Parts: sequence; structure tokens; C-alpha cells
Amino acid sequence: MNPLRRSGPAPLVIAHRGASAAAPENTMPAFAAAWAAGAGWVETDVQPTLDGVPVLLHDPDLDRTTDGRGPVRGRSAREVAALDAGRWFPDGAFTGTGVPPLSALLAELSPTRRLLLEIKGEHTRQQVRTVLRACRDSGQDHRVLVQSFEVAALGHVRDLDPHRPLGLLVEELDDDPVAACARVGACAYNPDHRALLDGLTRRPDLLDELHRADVAVAVWTADDPADWAALTDAGVDAIITNRPAELLGWLADRG
Repeated sequence: MNPLRRSGPAPLVIAHRGASAAAPENTMPAFAAAWAAGAGWVETDVQPTLDGVPVLLHDPDLDRTTDGRGPVRGRSAREVAALDAGRWFPDGAFTGTGVPPLSALLAELSPTRRLLLEIKGEHTRQQVRTVLRACRDSGQDHRVLVQSFEVAALGHVRDLDPHRPLGLLVEELDDDPVAACARVGACAYNPDHRALLDGLTRRPDLLDELHRADVAVAVWTADDPADWAALTDAGVDAIITNRPAELLGWLADRG
């Protein structure tokens, strides 16, 4: 069973880096806000520290979302844990919030909380192995779908964990998305929502083709109600958004 396939009239709602419009992205308060809003899925980015610990951070550098400087891969896990990842957020309510290790988020998963985990940037086979080991050790392995832009990283996942559901992230649509997913063993095709909407004007059967191959489509990152309407009507399986509470409310009002 494809975990991202839409089973009813509404798409799944996936909170991008948590509820990142309500709390600092990729922090435990952002994930808690997403769950409190009713999101069944959260999305996050994982990268290794200098000493190989998987931590949750989007950018290659620490500068934008913490009080640190330079590449996250150039700092030890202890150094990253000491950083403030909340001070930059408006109103100062999250000052002192840390950069979580992957293990902290995995520990909070449950039957109603699932994780779309992006392997961010290039990863060696050993770095991917460490991420997968963290998932297994958490006991929440079956609640994690791994996605990446990096085909090599997806290949490492497939080799190390052949039954792991995978998502292929793309900025632009492939000429043959079904074949692209087949090459990497992905059960989900996850494009930029603007690229998908534009592509559907030229290829109106694209979603049907993917669905016939049992490939789900989870688009990123849509925050506008006009886009929500177009994507829902088109039949996407999931919408990744910074505003999960608002999207869930919009879907409820739409009926």
C-alpha cells in the first residue's frame, strides 16, 4: 500500500519543516504546532554533523536559522546542540529553541504522526546508513518515508533498505515521471507545485499516468488558497505547506 496515495476527496496535508509559519522551521515547537493543528504528516530535512549525527536543518549553513555560522557539517553534534534556532523568529517567543537531532523527532512519531524525511544534499552510503539506523532504532521505522533530490542518496537507501518507501523530489517535471520514479524505486513523485500546475496545462493526463503506476504525487510548497484549490481539483495526493492549520481549515470549509 502506497502511504502517500490519497484515499478520499481531500489531499493529505504535510507540514513543511513543521508548521513553519507558526514556529521556527525544523524545530520541535514547529512539529508540535503541526500535530496540534491536526496534520498527520510532518516534513523535515536531515543532514550530518561533523561527527556524523543526523540533525534537522534545511540550509547547508547555520547562519539563516541559528546563531551559529558556517556549514552544519563542520560542527560537532555537541556544538550544534548548543545553538539557538529560535531567536530569529518574530516576537522572540522561541528564543532558546535548539536544533533537534533526528532521534528527537522520531521519538514523537505515533500511529497518527508520520514523517516525510528529506535527505538533504549529498550523502555518502555510510551517512545514509546512519539515518536509516536511527529510524530503525526508534521503533518508528514504518512511519517514515524518505525523499530526496539526490538520486545517489535514494540509491543508497534502496540498496540498504529495499522495502523503504521513497519519494523523488524534482524542481522541474521529467519528460517521463513514471520512468524517473521506476529508475530510483520511488513510490512518490514530489514536484514543485508551480511546475506541476504548469505541466498539467500541457499534459492533462499526467496525474492519471502516475496513479496508474501507483505513484503518489506530493507537491511542495503551496501556501495560497488559489493553489490549494487548483491542486485539490487536479487530484494531487498530498500538499506540502508551511501553513497546515490554514490548509486543514480550508479543506474542512470546502467540504
